[in-house]
Formats: sequence, C-alpha cells, structure tokens
Amino acid sequence: MTTTEQLRATALAFRALHVPGRPLVLPNAWDTASARIVEQAGTAAVATTSAGLAWDLGAADGDVLDRERVPAAVARITAAVAVPVSADVESGYAPDAEGVGDTVRAVLAAGAVGVNIEDALHTEGAGPLRPLAEQADRIAAARAAADTAGVPLFVNARIDTFLRGAGGVEETLERAAAFLAAGADGVFVPGAVDPVTVEALAGGIDGPLNIMVGPGAPTVAEPAALGVARVSAGSGIAQAAHALVRRAAREPLDTGTYGAMAGGFD
Repeated sequence: MTTTEQLRATALAFRALHVPGRPLVLPNAWDTASARIVEQAGTAAVATTSAGLAWDLGAADGDVLDRERVPAAVARITAAVAVPVSADVESGYAPDAEGVGDTVRAVLAAGAVGVNIEDALHTEGAGPLRPLAEQADRIAAARAAADTAGVPLFVNARIDTFLRGAGGVEETLERAAAFLAAGADGVFVPGAVDPVTVEALAGGIDGPLNIMVGPGAPTVAEPAALGVARVSAGSGIAQAAHALVRRAAREPLDTGTYGAMAGGFD
C-alpha cells in the first residue's frame, strides 16, 4: 500500500472504534514514552492531550503553541506506536478557517488519523466560546482538508460549554448539530459527567459522544450504558505523572529519603 492508503486504512480502523455503548477508552499521552506505555497497557488507539503536550514542549495550555511544533511532536508519537493516533490541536493553531485546514494537513502528514478541534477562545477580552458560525467554518475547513487528502480523518468537535460555564445541554446540542453538519464526525463535551446530563447529550447528539473523566467521575461502565462512544482522560494522567515527579524530587531535598521513587517503571 502507498502511504496514503495506509493512512486511510488506519483512519477507517480508528473510526470503527467509536461505538455507542462500547466506548473507546483513551488514556491520553503527551510524548513518545507515555504513548508507548499507553499502547502497552492495551489501548486500541493513542490520543494526545494538548495540555500535556504543551507542557512537554515548555508552553502553557490554551493555544500558545504554534503549528510547526505540534505536528513534529505528533510525528514522533505516530512513529513510536502501532495503533492509530488522534491529535488534539486545541482550536487549530490558526486565526482563520484556512489556517485550520493547513494544520489538519500537517497532522495528517505526521501520521495522525483523528483530530480534536475545540471552540474555546483564549484571546484576552473575547467571549469564552468562538461564535457558532465561525467555529462551524473551521470544522468545515478541517473536513475539506482531510477529504482532499483522501483520508477519512475523524474530526472530533470539542464543545466547551460545560468546561467554561458557557451553557448547558440546550446550547451544547445546538453547537453539536451545527458542527456535525459542517463535517465533524463526533462531539467531545469535557466537563459533562453527571449521568442525567450525559444521557441527554448522548440522546440528543446525532453522532458519537466523547466525555472526559477523572477522579470522582463515574466508572467507564456507567457512561457506556448511557450510549457514550469515547471516554478520554484528558490531561489527567500527565498531571498525575507531574505530581509524582514533584513528590520524588522534593523528598530527598526535604527529608533525605527516596520512597516516592519506589515501584518505578522500567
């Protein structure tokens, strides 16, 4: 097969993993080591966490990175694992829809077969979310770029209504419908874990629903029973790893002991 044919086959395999009621569980990675560990743990695919990847590259989360650095990091991850890789590209690392298309082309060239594109705005003085029509145009540009490349990229439209306190179920469903019509394949709603809310979203969204979980959230079986198709850890594993690094670094400095280093992964 040619490279495009291989990417297309991998993209189709990744799409097939999104089954309501039997969710794809993604313990998100941020570098080659974490990607390999996640793969060895048994995940069917690797998804990057944009926050963890940004921290790994010395930047803050929230559209601070540029288009050049992220695809390079994604390429290292896709080269390190055999399973499909989905790249979280924040809001697309571009000021306009055309630039989002350029970003998608770059991550496709890096070997990714999925992207997350969020509707949050991080510009000072701007609203918490990008206007619906503008975000739909950005989703459409991502879809067009992938279609032109001949790869059925899984475009996951992230909606930050709950995460940023910018709306509830009704506002989320309105955005979801617009983004799916623009070419998104699935909808990611971080911040929504309450079973009643998740059930309403799963029932009202005409596509695979992705939620984000962490300590205190229901077990995977519960959102699965509600029709969720994808469950992500987001930045949670990266944050836990960084917390361990801090504890292991402080211990010999503060007490002269080394207990936090016990049980290290070889």
